[in-house]
Amino acid sequence: MSFPTIRLRRLRTTPNLRAMVRETTLSPRNFIYPLFVMHGADIHREIPSMPGVYHQSIDRLAAEVADVSELGIPAVILFGVPAAKDPIGEENFADNGIVQQAIRAIKAANPDLLVMTDVCLCEYTDHGHCGIVSGGEILNDETLAILGQVAVSHAQAGADVVAPSGMMDGMIAAIRGALDAANFKHTGIMSYAVKYASGFYGPFRDAAMSAPAFGDRRTHQMDPANTREAMREAQLDVDEGADMLMVKPALAYLDVIQRVRDRFDLPVAAYNVSGEYSMIKAAAANGWLDERTVALEMLTAIRRAGADMILTYYAKDAARWLREM
Repeated sequence: MSFPTIRLRRLRTTPNLRAMVRETTLSPRNFIYPLFVMHGADIHREIPSMPGVYHQSIDRLAAEVADVSELGIPAVILFGVPAAKDPIGEENFADNGIVQQAIRAIKAANPDLLVMTDVCLCEYTDHGHCGIVSGGEILNDETLAILGQVAVSHAQAGADVVAPSGMMDGMIAAIRGALDAANFKHTGIMSYAVKYASGFYGPFRDAAMSAPAFGDRRTHQMDPANTREAMREAQLDVDEGADMLMVKPALAYLDVIQRVRDRFDLPVAAYNVSGEYSMIKAAAANGWLDERTVALEMLTAIRRAGADMILTYYAKDAARWLREM
């Protein structure tokens, strides 16, 4: 039998050789670590549907961000659980709101760590929707002014980047205008430009206590069947002044990440969401797969699709695993 002179297995024979020819790299520098912060003292309480992820009080953040920084992770993104909820989510833009307190605490502990903040109403409103509600309808334009207030409040507290996630039309222009008018011209906007109405968000809604009280979010989040529409959403956010674009979720939308990467020159982020994280945790707990192998394979796939940054609950574990490789 005659063998070909070209044998691709030659480049797979040793770990060092495989590493040298590897096309996609994965590093802690690619990760953004989500944190769930809440009022109280000495709270470090595991979220049942997200093993290894915790609700934390402000006094626990210094130790948390020290760990994050030591692992080489450059950024965190904050999600707040308010003391009380109301129709417009007033704590979301209050000077002593939970996220504002967390920003100041993190910056006092580690000024160099990048602090990003989620800008949306769902965690703070008593109806659990991403905008002002009237007569059962989520009002787009009336919500924009509040989103601007939230972004400015976060910037005043010291946030480096604000990340609007509500999928309201015109939200990037409204937030950019509000930030610039308040002299926060250097505060960046990482837009959840392409956010699908996904079933993968379930554990997050437990963590953020943000499940809608009625209906769903399909009137403003994208239909999972659409990709051309995703390009329109991203283009609008680019035109309105977004500095970075995000696709959410990540794993089931790798094709969309690739299309956004190929079409736009802005940095691209992808959110490796709670359901993607928790299903691996559950399968690993049952002995059905090797957690480390599958988690790193998943994160590499997200990078391979074109994401420059990955928001992931696996950030700390993955950073430790990569050190061992």
